[in-house]
Amino acid sequence: MRFHQATAELFIPDGMTAPAAVARTTHLAIGAHPDDLEIMAYHGIQACFQRADQWFLGVVVTDGGGSPRVGAYQNHTDDQMKALRREEQKQAARIGEYGACLLLDHPSAAVKQAADGRVVQDLVTLLEVARPDVVYTHNLADKHDTHVAVALRTITALRSLPPNRRPSRLLGCEVWRDLDWMNDEDKVALDVSGREDLQAALLGVFASQISGGKRYDLATLGRRRAQATYHASHGADQATGLTFAMDLTPLLSDASADPVDFALNLITRFRSDVSGRLANLQTRS
Repeated sequence: MRFHQATAELFIPDGMTAPAAVARTTHLAIGAHPDDLEIMAYHGIQACFQRADQWFLGVVVTDGGGSPRVGAYQNHTDDQMKALRREEQKQAARIGEYGACLLLDHPSAAVKQAADGRVVQDLVTLLEVARPDVVYTHNLADKHDTHVAVALRTITALRSLPPNRRPSRLLGCEVWRDLDWMNDEDKVALDVSGREDLQAALLGVFASQISGGKRYDLATLGRRRAQATYHASHGADQATGLTFAMDLTPLLSDASADPVDFALNLITRFRSDVSGRLANLQTRS
């Protein structure tokens, strides 16, 4: 496999050959930055952890430059931060026993340009070897432009595959916007209960972000716990951790469907739920 950036790297923690490591993939996550995989796609990491029959492959699309930095990292240059974040991501792959981790190393500006086809081409190159059952990426309502761009490039790449080579499920996951606002029947609740030591270790390895001014570790673990409790208003908790996702699979089965319309339809359904409840309770005698 050859990718557009000379600095792209396929890291394989257990040392297996590249074609075999990629071909064994069952769960694939495509995220924008180092640490996005561990926040949004932990469900897939946990599903494959210490399994011989299921393997997680994580793709980091951008080079990780431009992140906030204070304290010990305040004088780091962008190049130093890129190198540091790359090593942190590789360490997460070791801890989580990923089948492989692909660092595509594209600048964020290029990812956000729809006319720049290099990201899509790189993803297709990978997907031609990997045949995952499920793919995780960012959700369409995320408020980070690079995250949304990665989701759109992922959809384009998957649509370019023959129907029988597409995954059975595509999930748009949470990072920079929770999905608890979606109607319960529209969102996918992913149980991430248990292995709290693994969850903490995967998030804690990104010291450049945590010490650099963003407590993603505490925020992510707290969100998972909170969503497990607040997901259902009547009844005891059924999980100790939940993450939510948009089921983007219909965008693969209907290649003509517009992702904008798809996202707006979910918002319209939420609006109807709120307005209907208010109207019913306002007029009830």
